[in-house]
Amino acid sequence: MQRRDLVSLLSLFAQESAPPSRDADYVLLHIDTETTGLRPGFHELIDIGVIYSDVAGNELGRWYRRLMPKHPERLDPGAQKVNGFDADLWRKEKAWAPDRALADWIAYDEKLCGARPRLRLAYNCSFDKAFLDSLYAECGRQWNPLFTYFWLDIPSMAWALGYRQIRGPWVAAALGVEDEPHGGLDHTGITGASVNLRIYRKLLQQARR
Repeated sequence: MQRRDLVSLLSLFAQESAPPSRDADYVLLHIDTETTGLRPGFHELIDIGVIYSDVAGNELGRWYRRLMPKHPERLDPGAQKVNGFDADLWRKEKAWAPDRALADWIAYDEKLCGARPRLRLAYNCSFDKAFLDSLYAECGRQWNPLFTYFWLDIPSMAWALGYRQIRGPWVAAALGVEDEPHGGLDHTGITGASVNLRIYRKLLQQARR
């Protein structure tokens, strides 16, 4: 690695916000996304749901938008079965262009969280992270340095507490948590974020026992 590349890399790490003085300073983002398929950079986001909470799971706010993909023709039939995406319906309901939606989310986030550090949670976080990273890159944006580069993965948290039913609705069922709708237009980013928050709260209860 050349010296200038190493300096650039260290500079990126330096942007990472310092750890908060108290865990309670974190704002948690419970995130879920829906897409036209499984391949980030080829398939695209069609909606994003985010619920903000404190570390105790108390809701602070929520943000949700439908996004109009640039290449709806790339829709995978399996994805369409899961989330009900229909390009004509999205156009009729005036789904947001990706760059406009991202700008709106960033503005909402900054107004709600201010200078507090943010920590992201998701169910299979590598999936959501990959698509959101792709969206940021496409729009020429960078994550706010107040976002820690760590993500919390809900199935991993459940596994650490002894739950081995880590696929799909099984964690919710094992914990006695109300699940979200599965399949069709009722299955959205915000319904996913909602069940993620419910699971997080239940896991907190279990961890305190």
